[in-house]
Amino acid sequence: MKNILLVNPRLPRSFWSFPDIMQVTGKKALLPSLGLLTVAGLLPPDWNVRLADENVRPVSDADLRFADVVMISAMLVQRDGLFACAARARAMGKIVVAGGPYATSAPDEMLAGGCNFVVVGEGEATIPLLVRALEEGRPGGVIAVEEKTDMEQVPLPRFDLINPRDYDAMPVQTSRGCPFACEFCDVINLFGRTPRYKSARQVVAELAAILETGHRGAVFFTDDNFIGNPKRAKELLQSIADWNRGHGEPFWFITQASVNLGSSPELIDLMTAANFGYVFVGIESPDTDVLAATHKYQNIRHPLLESIRAIGAGGLTVVGSFILGFDNEAAGAGTRVTAFAEAAHIPLVMVNTLQAVPQTELWRRLRDEGRLVDGDVGDLATGPMNFTPTRPMRDILTEQIAAWDRLYDVSHHMERVLGNILAMRPVRSEPGTGKKPPSREKRPQATVLADTCSELRLLARLVWRLGIASRHRGQFWRQLVTVARKNPSRWRRYLTLLVMGDDILSFTAVIRERAAPSLR
Repeated sequence: MKNILLVNPRLPRSFWSFPDIMQVTGKKALLPSLGLLTVAGLLPPDWNVRLADENVRPVSDADLRFADVVMISAMLVQRDGLFACAARARAMGKIVVAGGPYATSAPDEMLAGGCNFVVVGEGEATIPLLVRALEEGRPGGVIAVEEKTDMEQVPLPRFDLINPRDYDAMPVQTSRGCPFACEFCDVINLFGRTPRYKSARQVVAELAAILETGHRGAVFFTDDNFIGNPKRAKELLQSIADWNRGHGEPFWFITQASVNLGSSPELIDLMTAANFGYVFVGIESPDTDVLAATHKYQNIRHPLLESIRAIGAGGLTVVGSFILGFDNEAAGAGTRVTAFAEAAHIPLVMVNTLQAVPQTELWRRLRDEGRLVDGDVGDLATGPMNFTPTRPMRDILTEQIAAWDRLYDVSHHMERVLGNILAMRPVRSEPGTGKKPPSREKRPQATVLADTCSELRLLARLVWRLGIASRHRGQFWRQLVTVARKNPSRWRRYLTLLVMGDDILSFTAVIRERAAPSLR
């Protein structure tokens, strides 16, 4: 029997941080680490497992003293936290194991950074080998398995290891892999191009496990492309909708999908019927030649602007992601991005700089061309880039800053949100039926009161910042009246988007600050 400390290193400030919202609601982080919760489910049942999420609280010396083995899972953005934690653990004589996307992409860096073991590949295949190595007392090494997991063998995540009140949303993964082959993306390197799926039974079992924790509200389906197999997605959505309705609709859902979602009204209807509200879409660029050069063909096969508008009109709020710095990108790309976002009424937009993530096709090509440069590949939102672009990096970063400033200027953001809401169909119980919405789940009074107070505090903060203190207060009240008159069933979504945009506004200063050294 061993004592295991699972560590999720702290994430740097990002688009997804929402610090003001977290402060008002009392949450500590957006999501727990689903990877670590799944790893916990793979460890021997007689091992003592503790999870420390540095986004919730620092890892204490007591945590490290408890552990025989410290297992750290990290993405590239968590690089500094991974090595800092590894150094502390090694100084206390602990065995350190590194895993996750970063370790899989750069195992040599893990060994050089002081980790004893590096796990490369999916946990379902590698963790049993790691357990054997630990039980046999091996000193360390790389444990690598290329085999892709049968998703029906993935265990139930150990949601019991976390306090759900610390998080804004809970994660569920229903598939791994993506059928597309975008040059810059590391998903196919990590999970392959052939999507693999959990059964509907597994998915609803995970929803039930989350329900048991006491969490209510947002659940994020972390699939890289929820509609990678449209036929399977439709079947799963029906199961999710049935389960959610049968339990009083305790959850609403967020996911990621490719732009071809906009060409399937049936899928959009099924998603909204299942209580999906937001979908992250990798748009990348409004320029067709750029999309073709980076192998983002799915964004060319379907009319881009019309597809994004269709997703929004159907009731799904698009979170749009764009990238600047592609090879054949013409000057003024940032302006074209903002123009597209405004034409499509995308309320939430992120504009990233291109980075060559290790082991992607882009990274290999740039390595062969001699264009890679030393640099931290940890933050895809800010420069400097880790390769020599075909146009001046200064121009790219300047356009990025200008794009963020335009997109989250209070007046422009409010205009996009209004356009999005006015184009969105009203809330309805089910597509094509006149059924009344099911009765809501009865929740503990204390929980309902706490959540209601949080919402009221957020609303009061928004009214003060935009409706009273802002020079755009007239626009705020005019638009609120317009929504109340023209699409009143969407007023909650409207206000939520304004709250989110107001929080993201402060991130524009972070973008500027991080780019500053490269602009001097």
